[in-house]
Amino acid sequence: MTKTLVKAPFRADQVGSLLRPENLHQARKDFQEGTITADQLREVETQEIKRIVDKQIEVGLEAVTDGEFRRRFWHTDFLEHLNGIEGYVPDVGYIFSGNEETERYNIRNIGKISFNPDHPHVKDFIEFNEIVGGRAVAKQTIPSPNQLFNIGIRNENIYPDIEEYANDVIQAYRDAIKAFYDAGVRYLQLDDVYIAGLSSPDIPFHDGAFSREYLIDLALRVVNGVLEGKPDDLYITTHLCRGNYRSNWAFSGSYDLIAPTLLAKEKVDGFFLEYDDERSGDFKALEYIPRGGAKVVLGVLTSKKGELEDQDTVIARIKEASQYIPLEQICLSTQCGFASTHHGNKLTEEQQWEKLKYIVEIAKEIWG
Repeated sequence: MTKTLVKAPFRADQVGSLLRPENLHQARKDFQEGTITADQLREVETQEIKRIVDKQIEVGLEAVTDGEFRRRFWHTDFLEHLNGIEGYVPDVGYIFSGNEETERYNIRNIGKISFNPDHPHVKDFIEFNEIVGGRAVAKQTIPSPNQLFNIGIRNENIYPDIEEYANDVIQAYRDAIKAFYDAGVRYLQLDDVYIAGLSSPDIPFHDGAFSREYLIDLALRVVNGVLEGKPDDLYITTHLCRGNYRSNWAFSGSYDLIAPTLLAKEKVDGFFLEYDDERSGDFKALEYIPRGGAKVVLGVLTSKKGELEDQDTVIARIKEASQYIPLEQICLSTQCGFASTHHGNKLTEEQQWEKLKYIVEIAKEIWG
């Protein structure tokens, strides 16, 4: 029987990335060293995706992902296959809490931006959807278009006008969404660290060419421009993330600075929001989300460690959030994926599955 999508996100949902198993790490290493072919690596990826699809269904999730098993990083693997973008190794990686430097890899603008109709992630989804086989909803995750507005990506010689750059990014993503829709995607997630950064006091935005207020407005126009004219039966959510690398984080800050604009006016079907520790602030920003509008998937459980949170505490936090947004608009997940990069967070695969199962159980306790 084919699983019918009914207004994603779901009461018990997930951000998307899953811990890579050791044999996948080894296969990728073997491929880099030239001891196996690209086809042999892909076969290992496919077998592991089949296994984790079965496991996600087993723990009770209605939406399943491919764990991002064909990617190294949650964002660069997608973005570097757009026309006008290339991947490269910079002099320094991202700097996370405690001065931890990530593996060095990034993307940059080298030409006019457009969608590549042969983008490999479209083919990847078609194969993934065949694996799911209608037993659950196949969820596709891609980086938000706003990731292309991070400092250092836009080439000002190619795009001296940021508004022209924005227009090309919007069109590229409209074309991407159409390609994914035609491939069978009905649940698409836009992962966005950039927008969360716009709400972080850790990031000043006073030493560049544009004010924080202008960039917040531009970010809203970009996402809503991308969403304009999307099919009614395509559900698009966004995940606002403060960094997730080997159980570490990049910055702090509530959603207060972006709530009156982005939470109030972004035309997505749902927001996946991080609320797993004190860095996230309180739930007051949720009052800006229109009643009867987007759902909010509260990430009050953490993917950064394996210990299960106290159920009563989780339920109490959901109740607290319902003071600002109706309970029927709330869903539950971890604050982020378990492996935004191939390195993965510091927990075991067994703990990962236990946490996802726990989310399903708590959601049933709350919403029945």
